[in-house]
Amino acid sequence: MNRTVRILARREITSRIRTRAFLLSTAAILAVLVGYAALMLLVGQHGSALRVGFTGQATAVATPLQHSAAELGVHVQRRDIPDQATGERLLADGRLDGLVTGAPDALGLVVRSEPNQALRTALDGIVHQQAIDAELAMAGIDPTDVHEDVAGARVQVRSLEPADPQLAQRLGMAMGAGALLYFFLIMFGQAVAQGVVEEKSGRVVELLLATVRPTQLLAGKVLGIGLVGLVQFVVIGGIGLAAAIAAGVLSLPSAALAGTLLWSVLWFLLGFFLYATVLAAAASLVSRQEDLQSVVTPVMMVLVVPFVIGAALLPNEPDSTVGAALSLVPGFSPVLLPMRTALGVAEPWECALAVLLNAAALLVLLRLGGRIYSNAVLRTGARVKLADALRPAEPRRIS
Repeated sequence: MNRTVRILARREITSRIRTRAFLLSTAAILAVLVGYAALMLLVGQHGSALRVGFTGQATAVATPLQHSAAELGVHVQRRDIPDQATGERLLADGRLDGLVTGAPDALGLVVRSEPNQALRTALDGIVHQQAIDAELAMAGIDPTDVHEDVAGARVQVRSLEPADPQLAQRLGMAMGAGALLYFFLIMFGQAVAQGVVEEKSGRVVELLLATVRPTQLLAGKVLGIGLVGLVQFVVIGGIGLAAAIAAGVLSLPSAALAGTLLWSVLWFLLGFFLYATVLAAAASLVSRQEDLQSVVTPVMMVLVVPFVIGAALLPNEPDSTVGAALSLVPGFSPVLLPMRTALGVAEPWECALAVLLNAAALLVLLRLGGRIYSNAVLRTGARVKLADALRPAEPRRIS
């Protein structure tokens, strides 16, 4: 790497990574991730557990109720209560979520305000079963024999494609990877554009270009900000994955998690250099921060499209042909392909081809972006027309 570019990149890194905004944004995002993981862990441990008391003959239905509630996704913590008055006192104190009373054929449920729907459904099922057993006994039929016959009755299911038990986790990881890439590409791409305009409006660029070439200044700025973004991306992505694993949200194989993170890092680098080059060139066309949005918005809109497509298309059709085709398009790949990789539907040849296509597009954009930047960055005042900026470079002079 050119020594001048390294010096310029180091200047960008040191000037940005020590800023309060960078440190506060990193700390805030990490706090949100860790807090969310802790909340999920707490909900997973306690959110679906119901503390239910049983008194008198109702203790006979405690085990069947636990089994029925578990099928509805609710864990029932059993507590045997000596009498109904004690149970109601515990309810009033908030130490019970429900109190089951009465005989098995005449059950009652006492709650503080509104009953849990799953608990009520499970109890209704037990009451219905008790009523059916009573009718069978009165008809001279052994309920046990009927239960055995009913238990053996099953619908025969044949699947043409095996279900993926980890699909929900893969989908969550895909959405997370896509959102993280989209957010970071926009945030640090915008930082490059703002930096260009700041140096141009403050006439700092004129001093810098007295000793370095425009393409070196552009390369140093993009590389420096990109490395700052990479550090934050890896830290936040890695800690986010670790927090999700600790909270039990993700239980995918380590190879799948590591592969998604590594591919996301690669696509962040490719996507950032691609978009940052375009944004830097676009920003060099204007001289004021007020005019910046008019030139960067079209580029940002291109970045929005693949994320919207991925969020709308991939959850319902992970192996969509449209999604596969669009994920190979340079500019779309940095967001779409990591999402498809996390879902496990991207073929190795697709990943390799997308990398090559995006690398080729980057080389072309570096050439065009460098020309635009070189021709426009020293022109102050009115917005520089794109056609003028694309013309062959004239001998450089500072005005």
